[in-house]
Amino acid sequence: MKNIINLIVKNKDELDRVDVFISKKQQSISRTRIKNLILRKKLKFNNKTLIDPSKKITYGDILNLEIPEPEKTSIKPYDYKLDIVYEDDDLLVLNKPSGIAVHPGPGNYNNTIVNALINYCGKNLSTINDELRPGIVHRIDKDTSGLIVVAKNNHTHENLSKQFEKHSIKRLYQSLVWGKLRPSSGKIETLIKRSSKNRQLMEVGILKGKKAITNYKTLEIFENTKTPTFSFVECVLETGRTHQIRVHMSYKGNNILGDKKYKKKFKKFNKIDKELEKIILKLNRHFLHAKMIGFIHPSTGKKLEFSSNLPRELEKILKKLRNSDK
Repeated sequence: MKNIINLIVKNKDELDRVDVFISKKQQSISRTRIKNLILRKKLKFNNKTLIDPSKKITYGDILNLEIPEPEKTSIKPYDYKLDIVYEDDDLLVLNKPSGIAVHPGPGNYNNTIVNALINYCGKNLSTINDELRPGIVHRIDKDTSGLIVVAKNNHTHENLSKQFEKHSIKRLYQSLVWGKLRPSSGKIETLIKRSSKNRQLMEVGILKGKKAITNYKTLEIFENTKTPTFSFVECVLETGRTHQIRVHMSYKGNNILGDKKYKKKFKKFNKIDKELEKIILKLNRHFLHAKMIGFIHPSTGKKLEFSSNLPRELEKILKKLRNSDK
């Protein structure tokens, strides 16, 4: 059975974005979900289908938003051992290794974290997103490791989504980049948009794109005669755009070690420790790890914070760099 939300724009709501207006009127539904429903052609705007969540409304506009019944999942379970850091009746926090995608997509519909969650949780996952992403509130890239939070029910999903929208969820990443960041600590604030040259990549936009803010701090600098210069950095996200840290580090000219998509092809180093070079060449991922996540529990109101150690293959590189002058 379909649930239809019917709204009429009053004077005081004029010039709001349509997704913002609906989320104000229907506070039980997150703006993220409303935006997704609009993109899925579930909104009638003055009796015509609208697929632009940023459309500005005016007095007298009539909105009819369809809230469809949850789709039955057709995802195959994947027998994969999840590294569960925390779990209760509402959510779980996972430590994702590099090399596995968070949700199904073209080329891989069976061997993802979502498939493993179906195997582990069965039907006990939120159904707010489309059928390929049950439980998924946010994601990290396939070759990024670290912490993600998963919602077991729609109430939890809605609440966590709103925390993400308000940028109140703390997300801290660690990364090893080429060279030295200047200044060594600071804030990167740009627009990020899809690349005009390669639709699989993102880039900093001048006039178009979504606002992206990354706060960074250099933790260690490795600079000696045996190796190129590297910096071990900490990044705290204020926003969560696709590939945000990777794009921002590339924008600064300090690409993440092992990042094949955003590497600078002209970057060459003549001096390098042969043993370190061997370790770097064997690295089949980028050096980016979601170290910490913190949020307010949707049911208890308690502040939760979780931390994850760097994976062994990344710690090995740091250890080698720390010993390179000894």
